[in-house]
Amino acid sequence: MAPPQVRKLVTAVDIGSSKVCALIAEPEENGGLKILGTGQRESRGIRRGFIADMERTEATVREAVEQAERIAATNIEDVFVGFSAGGLISTVANVEVEIGGDRIERDDIDQLLTVGRDAIDPQGRMVLHALPALYTLDGLQGVKNPLGLHADKLAVDIHVVAADPAPVRNLDLCVRSAHLGVSAIVASPVAAGKACLSEEERELGVALVELGGGVTNVSVFAGGMLVGLKSLQIGGIDITDDIASAFGTRRTEAERMKCFYGSASTSPRDNHDMIELVPIAGGEDGTEAARITRAQLIAVIRQRLEHLTGEIANALKELGFAGPFGRQVVLTGGASELKGIADYAQGVLGRAVRVGRPKLPGLPEAHSGPAFSTLAGLAQFAASDELDLRQVMAPGSIVRKAEGDSLLQRLIAAFRTQY
Repeated sequence: MAPPQVRKLVTAVDIGSSKVCALIAEPEENGGLKILGTGQRESRGIRRGFIADMERTEATVREAVEQAERIAATNIEDVFVGFSAGGLISTVANVEVEIGGDRIERDDIDQLLTVGRDAIDPQGRMVLHALPALYTLDGLQGVKNPLGLHADKLAVDIHVVAADPAPVRNLDLCVRSAHLGVSAIVASPVAAGKACLSEEERELGVALVELGGGVTNVSVFAGGMLVGLKSLQIGGIDITDDIASAFGTRRTEAERMKCFYGSASTSPRDNHDMIELVPIAGGEDGTEAARITRAQLIAVIRQRLEHLTGEIANALKELGFAGPFGRQVVLTGGASELKGIADYAQGVLGRAVRVGRPKLPGLPEAHSGPAFSTLAGLAQFAASDELDLRQVMAPGSIVRKAEGDSLLQRLIAAFRTQY
């Protein structure tokens, strides 16, 4: 008898400030993913993406994965984990090898990528990704595949995503303590970009803004690659806390008010729509419940949004996302579900803004919103088996560090010459 065929499954776990969710999928021959099961639990022991209570977080991870396992009717051993805490940085290294006018063979490209590994200088941080961008042949930029071409010199820009080591190690330890192996820890901008950006957007240039519960990650894509990112310690939880503080109510009630009545846009009707408040200590018998207008709620929300969008605008400026190139912004993450937020951000940023949702067929309706972009992208990343230079091991030769934003500028120039 032939041995039973082993199913190749991928499992993604997104550990965020507001929720922990898991997804089990089976890669299909056509490149798609068949969703087998999902699980979700409210986050416990996590603040601003950082693990603050190992035991509570470990239990939450185990519960979310077990729920997905029950639905999928299978047991899993290894997972791909999303990392969204602050401290994420993006750097660029440029490496070059001499070809001598010969035809470029696979060994030449392998040698170049091997050299690239030693060009990585994370400055004490832990490297999560080391991804080769476009190649340069004798000064010709924007080459996707140099194999078979002739050149004197072959160069490549390597985009490195790194993070502070302690939070990454804590995340790894937490997942392993839940009796799960860690296949890889993936930066959430890399995963979310896979899930809700089109290939053309990533080629021509787009900014992705992940509005998470405790962290907002601003990242820039060009030439099909993530070329820059910045983490902001602000998110949807801050809006919830502002509401709770302003009106003296519990966080759970403030979250409910934000989701059901909150908006980033205003209308004359807001002054007439009334919302009942549930005070922290509870109302006394016989007393009438306090009420506020919807306009008062929206005023609190917009005050926090004004600060948030200002920080996003500054981050985009620092990342060089400006001019004709910087026209498209995509919002995703749970906080982007706030009504009217795309129009509000478009008015403040002066750019076209849309809300990005995961493009993964078969996702349950409850997990198909922007809050689950990172989860869906993790599964897609796990199934794609992308080249990562951390897997390349060997010494290098000609290495020089690129300027901070030079890759972005080179990509812009290269793609302008193609259209």
